[in-house]
Amino acid sequence: MKFRRTFRFHGLKRPRIRQTWNKYNLFNLHQNLRMPRLIQKTFFQQKWDAKALSRGYHGEHIKERQWERMFSRRLASVVDMNPRYMAEFDGSEQAEGRGSGKQRDPSAGSPQLAPWAGTNLRTTQPTPFMQMTFAPMERRLDIAVFRSLFASSARQARQFVVHGAVRVNGKKMVYPGYLLNPGDLFQVDVERVLFATGAKKATRRADVRAREARQAENDEDDAAEDDAAEDVDAAAAETLAVDGVHKKAVRELPYLAARAKYLLANASDDLTVKRKKALRQFVKDARKWVAKASPSASSFSPSATSPPPSSAILDRLADLLASTNLGPDHTTATVSEQPAGTTATTATTAKTAKTANSSLSDEERRRFHKLIARDAENPLDPSKPYATPWRPRPFMAPFAFIPRYLEVNQNICAAVYLRHPVARPGMAEVPTPFPYEINQLAFNWYLRRH
Repeated sequence: MKFRRTFRFHGLKRPRIRQTWNKYNLFNLHQNLRMPRLIQKTFFQQKWDAKALSRGYHGEHIKERQWERMFSRRLASVVDMNPRYMAEFDGSEQAEGRGSGKQRDPSAGSPQLAPWAGTNLRTTQPTPFMQMTFAPMERRLDIAVFRSLFASSARQARQFVVHGAVRVNGKKMVYPGYLLNPGDLFQVDVERVLFATGAKKATRRADVRAREARQAENDEDDAAEDDAAEDVDAAAAETLAVDGVHKKAVRELPYLAARAKYLLANASDDLTVKRKKALRQFVKDARKWVAKASPSASSFSPSATSPPPSSAILDRLADLLASTNLGPDHTTATVSEQPAGTTATTATTAKTAKTANSSLSDEERRRFHKLIARDAENPLDPSKPYATPWRPRPFMAPFAFIPRYLEVNQNICAAVYLRHPVARPGMAEVPTPFPYEINQLAFNWYLRRH
């Protein structure tokens, strides 16, 4: 099916509000909150402009002829009735006075007959029937997918349906114009939803340079975390050339413990991107050095130096620290046994021994396991078509709402079409950015041509 022609989809000079989360659409929505000037125009021109504005938002990708066949002059509405009030009273109290109830100030509303009973005449707000003009459009599968926050635009939702990423009642549905019935369950592929609602990957060179600049700043801020490793480099430079890989890995264990303590001390409920990067780098380094520092690492078998899983990395680190006796007391004793000629080396080693506290308690192990599990829920995966770790796309918050006639489960990317949208006193369930007058003129336009 061909799309309805649209010129300047996000034009700023003659803006049109669209069903999309685009930032230009948000700007146009903010600029067009006021009622357009229709007083100086004829009735035909008013209906024409109202039709153009409303159709630019409601199903702009649907042909006009197809929408005219969907249009219905019957507007569904309901009256709010309190079951407790209806059980307490029989309706005779509404016929007091001269038969139409007691005379009250229309602007004040109708008071409650009892504080605990409520009343059907609590307010005098009218029912906005004209806001239900485009209610038949909400039954379409692509529009329902967009309303459920599974796609960033109605056109993208239509693309998901056509490409077979949407299932209705367990069966693949490739027709975006399928009309949902009350109780229908539709589900969208999780990867498609993450791609549609997540931030985009940095592809331009400017974005790459900006990311490198931010990474450089983060590396400077993380200099305090690696103080222990930096201080020991000068003191151990002479011995690294003669020591084996196993001894070098054993000397790195206390500083890995210090880095783990630093991560746990600055951990919070919501891990920032900076903390996630530091955690992943620590796990990467710890897996390498723990595998090399194992007692069986001297053998050349591949299984001997296999790195442990991320969830057990801190347990292996604590066990190795206990087995090699590299605690603070052992390091201090080693320093005191050095000859008097190595005063500078002794001071440096004492400083690093004070920083590299290698005692890891059970509580710290438990907190580290939770930290790893929390990071594993949103891992870094460069193979994904969206930015990872996943984060919502910008300018999404103003559009993040779900209508009443949909029951959405974001965990499994599924939703249930509960019922058809209806109008109630003071509100209508069809989301629309236009005031009552615009939809009324649009309804009159299609009412003449139905």
